[in-house]
Amino acid sequence: MSHPANPAATSTATPAVARSAGDIVLFAPLTGPAVPLSDVPDPVFSGGMFGDGIGVDPLEGKLVAPCDGVVTHIARTGHAATIVSAEGAHVLLHIGIDTVGLNGKGFAPMIEQGAQVRAGDVLIEFDQDLIARAAPSLVSVVAIANSDAFEIVERSSAGGRVKAGETPLLVLRARDGAAGAAARAASAVAVTEEARRQVTLAHAGGLHARPAARVREAARGFDARVEVRYEGRKAPVESVVGLLGLGAGEGATVEILGTGAQAAAAVEAVANELMREAHGEHEGKPARQSSPAPRQADVAARGVNAASPSASHAAAVLAPNTLAGVCAAPGVAVGKLVRWDDADIVPPELAEGTSASESRRLDKAIAAVDAELNSTVRDASQRGAVGAAGIFTVHRVLLEDPTLVDAARDLISLGKSAGFAWREAIRSQIAVLSNLDDALLAERAADLRDISKRVLRALGYANAAVRELPDEAVLSADEFTPSDLSSLDRTRVTALVMARGGATSHAAIIARQLGLPALVAMGDALHRVEEGTQVIVDATHGRFEYAPSARDVERARNECRRLAGVRETNRRASHQVAATRDGRGIEVASNIATLDDAKTAVDNGADAVGLLRTELLFIHRQTAPSVDEHRQSYQTIVDALAGRTAIIRTLDVGADKEVDYLTLPPEPNPALGLRGIRLAQVRPDLLEDQLRGLLAVQPLNAVRILLPMVTDAGELVRVRRRIDELAREAGRTEPIEVGVMIEVPSAALLADQLAQHADFLSIGTNDLTQYTLAMDRCQPELAAQADGLHPAVLRLVDATVRGAQKHGKWVGVCGALAGDPLAVPLLVGLGVTELSVDPVSVPAIKARVRNLDYQQCRQRAQDALALDSAQAVRTASRSHWPLD
Repeated sequence: MSHPANPAATSTATPAVARSAGDIVLFAPLTGPAVPLSDVPDPVFSGGMFGDGIGVDPLEGKLVAPCDGVVTHIARTGHAATIVSAEGAHVLLHIGIDTVGLNGKGFAPMIEQGAQVRAGDVLIEFDQDLIARAAPSLVSVVAIANSDAFEIVERSSAGGRVKAGETPLLVLRARDGAAGAAARAASAVAVTEEARRQVTLAHAGGLHARPAARVREAARGFDARVEVRYEGRKAPVESVVGLLGLGAGEGATVEILGTGAQAAAAVEAVANELMREAHGEHEGKPARQSSPAPRQADVAARGVNAASPSASHAAAVLAPNTLAGVCAAPGVAVGKLVRWDDADIVPPELAEGTSASESRRLDKAIAAVDAELNSTVRDASQRGAVGAAGIFTVHRVLLEDPTLVDAARDLISLGKSAGFAWREAIRSQIAVLSNLDDALLAERAADLRDISKRVLRALGYANAAVRELPDEAVLSADEFTPSDLSSLDRTRVTALVMARGGATSHAAIIARQLGLPALVAMGDALHRVEEGTQVIVDATHGRFEYAPSARDVERARNECRRLAGVRETNRRASHQVAATRDGRGIEVASNIATLDDAKTAVDNGADAVGLLRTELLFIHRQTAPSVDEHRQSYQTIVDALAGRTAIIRTLDVGADKEVDYLTLPPEPNPALGLRGIRLAQVRPDLLEDQLRGLLAVQPLNAVRILLPMVTDAGELVRVRRRIDELAREAGRTEPIEVGVMIEVPSAALLADQLAQHADFLSIGTNDLTQYTLAMDRCQPELAAQADGLHPAVLRLVDATVRGAQKHGKWVGVCGALAGDPLAVPLLVGLGVTELSVDPVSVPAIKARVRNLDYQQCRQRAQDALALDSAQAVRTASRSHWPLD
């Protein structure tokens, strides 16, 4: 829920206003001095995360109701309560700061959840002395949780003493359009009804995952709170984990209890679901467990979406024992399959940031995993894989279970990291299920472990344990994280294969940097190939073969040896310039992010650095880097380049990256939000400090500045003017070259205008492709279709070059397309004069350029613009310029 800016942050008291008939008066729930919300010693409250409100420093140990209403929530630890007024205002009452850690000690709730109360009724009694000694502060908070529906038009003066149940503390007024809906919601809560019913479970296996999930769905939409009770235990129907924990088997008799306006109807719906027999349903096995290799029919059912861009046919025509994937890094490898992500992930126990930031991290991770699971369910349903769809539907239900989420939040409020809190919440529920001694519930524990790892990976954690790898290990994972790959033993790993991910994901980029053949977007069929199976990875052609014949293995080893010989020949010539056979010179530069990358680029013969990503300098820290930190970081890399120039891209982060000090709001689609040069508009200090550091690097001509996510000439002119001002302030008289990233269609179409003010243009084909085709480049189901060789993308490349040529400016490509052997002839033919690739790819791309005829490339490139698909372009390119 979004909340308006906190008025208390700028004012200690709201001036009295003329009250309207519909205004809601909230009386003080505590006795003591009023405190502005901005002065509450907890950033979660003072920043308005729970809504606008006010604090009270209590002098007496009683919390009373501030208005008539229904108590919709009492914290299990007794330190907080929520009341919904008759008009629909949700009033959160929280005693003290970080008091959840007392686990109920010192608190005595005097009412139950669901109770109807009058203003002044005692809700909670508490021991002031005990809490004052144990908690950081006794200051308590009154917050309006639905501040989007109600605004505070009057509040008690700060510092003034208020009397519980007597002093008006806040006056609320419904915002336009919100009053009716809020009142209807409130009236539904206010009407209480109770219904009970006993039923005997008819579902085979009892109350297990799928019937529990259906029970939850059956209760949705009713204005009622429903719980199921069995042998002294109880669980709300919205908690599938809680329902599983009841241990109610087939034939067990359970009691359903409902309270609320529609209690009877809700109980009836739940009862019907519990008594319904399952026809042909079975609890599914976890998708991640080892089982026999997938049948060819299963592989064929994956269809075209699983095919590699470099493959000419869909997966349906693959040979037996073969899976299709998308090439992320070319090459051929032989080895034994090792499941990399079966090991435990161990996150740090203590949080680095605030509880609020850790909660936000957890929310974002859960949302990301939910989106991933939703996509998996949709894909499985389309393939007719009903069992798989059912398994992952259950995973989605478990993921949002309030029992898990609430337990994790409690731990976060105690200073634990989001990852540690989530893992411990899962472990606690697994322990509950394990104690029930039920084989089917043990499988649900496996499901919980699976979603635990998914969320931990989404939080950025990886397997910490050093694993013993066999020689020639082909590592398999759902999707590798950069931290996974940073710790690999390169001498033992021959290839990477992933069920998810895209060809331009971070894992794919790192695989290319490591020189490891890699396949992505292979689907869940990959997880059913047994660990230890001998496999052949032909990443260049998007194929993965398991349990191959001895002849196939020998053929693959011969191909590996041949490719190794080609690589060695290319390496020896890598420090020579790259020019086509008819003399067209092409600069082959390198994309880097670190000092080690720079050294690797030099070793591999890179002519320059075509893209230095600077994001690592900004992320995973509590404050922005200083001017001197910028200068030192860039100077060290420039020194390592031994006279080569470096194009350094300014900050390109947004709400999708963990940069806590930016305090960016969550965005439903970060790719379309505040990122790149747009971020500089709201945080100009970040860009200016970076520019000052760049301008100080020596020698002065060693650095060129590259601006990301520019959409029109106006943005460029404003930033360029500021760069010139900062250069003059630094006493610099020599001009510095400034270029623009062409990443969005508008920039490509306006290239002639941008080239008037820029010294060069650099095309980021990864983003340009996803924005042109409206396909997320990291979405596995779209990985094969989100292809930069689509004619629409190539036409934008052509438009960019033509626009730049009008003003005599050069164009480079720094996206993944620059390192694609099938794309290189076409880019050269369209007039691109610089290709910036991963460091280890430099020798191969230089060799590719030397075998080309520029005039032929020009003609073939124009022909490609008239083709109707990326696949047609790839087929034509392979025909004209076969791969080695």
